[in-house]
Amino acid sequence: MSNARATHLSRRGILAAGGALGLGAVLAACGEDDAKSGGSVKETTAAESGPWTFKDDRGQTAKADKTPATIVSFIGVAAALHDYGIESKGVFGPTKLKDGKADVQAGDLDISKVTIIGNEWGQFNIEKYAALSPDVLLTTMFDAAGTLWYVPEESKKKILAVGAPTVGISVYDVQLPQPLARMLELAKSLGADTTSTTITAAKKRFEDAAARLRAAAKANPDIKVLAGSASQDIFYVSGSNLSVDLEYYKALGVNFVEPSAAALKASGGWYENLSWENVDKYAADIIMMDNRTSAIQPADITEGTWKKLPAVKANQVIARNPEPILSYDKCAPLLEDLAKAIENAKKVS
Repeated sequence: MSNARATHLSRRGILAAGGALGLGAVLAACGEDDAKSGGSVKETTAAESGPWTFKDDRGQTAKADKTPATIVSFIGVAAALHDYGIESKGVFGPTKLKDGKADVQAGDLDISKVTIIGNEWGQFNIEKYAALSPDVLLTTMFDAAGTLWYVPEESKKKILAVGAPTVGISVYDVQLPQPLARMLELAKSLGADTTSTTITAAKKRFEDAAARLRAAAKANPDIKVLAGSASQDIFYVSGSNLSVDLEYYKALGVNFVEPSAAALKASGGWYENLSWENVDKYAADIIMMDNRTSAIQPADITEGTWKKLPAVKANQVIARNPEPILSYDKCAPLLEDLAKAIENAKKVS
């Protein structure tokens, strides 16, 4: 994936359909109850005192005199930690919709209880951030360079100057179990009870879902799955490499439609962009569509070429979150839904 917004092949755009569709064609052109909170009632403010360290996926070690209590996180990280009973005071990234409801990336997080530092790509209110006196900043990373996701490059120095250590969890060219395990490690370091029955059950459900998906793919090897994302002018077709979810599904045996290396080259290997006139370039039995609010949803696609696709006509279109919330509770249903779709799919390609 391209590393720089300076090239205007922004990371947000490059994630379109290959890992995510960010803000569409413009960028692409370049407290719950115990059960829902992961079974831990141990909040960060009650975490054990004493020196705190965590080595992130850049190989950098974040340090603090005590376990961080005032946490600022990318919204997806905040949602994952919430499932483990760890709450963020501030968040950035897609959090609140225009109607005031929570974005899909917020998971079960109560967004009325957090300070929103930025709600869109490029937004990061440094004054709000500094006013929180953050103990740590947490986010993911979508490139090999370790660029902190949704931390604007143009204001990064000022953000870091606030003084909070940063932690990056990589979701670049790795399979889903790896960042899931890393997020659990991070939650534990922040005071989560990772041995709770709820977390143990969620992890077991994820493992069972993986076994089910493997079995479904093995029993239906001819079922072709296409991962797509829609914008006004472009339909993006993901390659299965680089994306944390698709790499794992492929390893479990899912038969993905694969754009050629030449077609993927312009996006750094993430996706191929097609005009709506050419949306039928690849035959597929199941289409997984980007379910984030930055992408046009299947029910709102008016293009006649889309409606004529065999998988669409057969009602074999399911949702996909290219930025999965990295808790076992949120990821297990993703595998279950894909397994069910493959189990029930008719061969239409």
